[in-house]
Amino acid sequence: MADQEIAAAAAAAAPATPSISWPINRPAERTAYIPVANGSNNNTTTPTDPAFQHQRNQPFLHPDNLPSQPKSLAAISQLSFLLGLVLGASLLLSAHLLTHSNPLWRAPLFLAILALFHFLEYFVTARYNTRHATVSAFLLSQNGPAYNIAHTLALTECLLTNYCFPHRAWLPPRLGGYLVGVGGLLVVLGQAVRSAAMRQAGTNFNHKVQVRKSEGHVLVTGGVYAWFRHPSYFGFFWWGLGTQLVCGNAVCFVGYAVVLWMFFHHRIGKEEEFLVEFFGKEYEEYRARTRVGIPFIA
Repeated sequence: MADQEIAAAAAAAAPATPSISWPINRPAERTAYIPVANGSNNNTTTPTDPAFQHQRNQPFLHPDNLPSQPKSLAAISQLSFLLGLVLGASLLLSAHLLTHSNPLWRAPLFLAILALFHFLEYFVTARYNTRHATVSAFLLSQNGPAYNIAHTLALTECLLTNYCFPHRAWLPPRLGGYLVGVGGLLVVLGQAVRSAAMRQAGTNFNHKVQVRKSEGHVLVTGGVYAWFRHPSYFGFFWWGLGTQLVCGNAVCFVGYAVVLWMFFHHRIGKEEEFLVEFFGKEYEEYRARTRVGIPFIA
């Protein structure tokens, strides 16, 4: 009888049975949640398994980063390497030719300017607008064949005039030297303003005219945008003219001025129609107090 009373007292003192199902063979450690590219997150391995260790050490890879995709890491690394190679080799060649008073120094300098421009287009996009950092952000083919044809003609004129007519003088020597200096300043100014505009706009910047207002799109009015409402266009226009002054191209200087003016006149007009639709009176007031900075484009 005493034994039965002791057993009953022990049962009354024992903790209540939990109301949930509790696994008998619960593992000593829980495995970590690891996302995988195929969308499957069923993890049946333990932390000590080699398969688990291998999977944990693999970084997540987005399909767009694979070869031949919009953000191919292989293509981005190749283009960056090639642009850097062209930039370095062209600067060295230009300096060598200049020290030997060879007028052909202008041609490799033009290539170096182009290489730096296209690299910065991607770099600034990747740094401040990462979502749009695709291979096309280098702008090597994004602008269509006319863009590449224009630069090819400019390089051709520079080579032909300086090789076939090395002593030709469109202008007095002193004035010609001033124009090269002015051209260099325009290249630096244009590149600096364009890159600053892309940085300050951040995710609001796009190489394509947007026909729909995306979520989070705001009107940027500070920084260089307080002075110019299209600073990236301002920068590219004067950058382009500066390159032709540096090259000493009389024909392509006129051609660049006409073609760039027509392009931006049309593009700005269409883009501002959408901006008024997006932001209404806010953009109209902003437009009234700012300028474009390109002659004869209000």
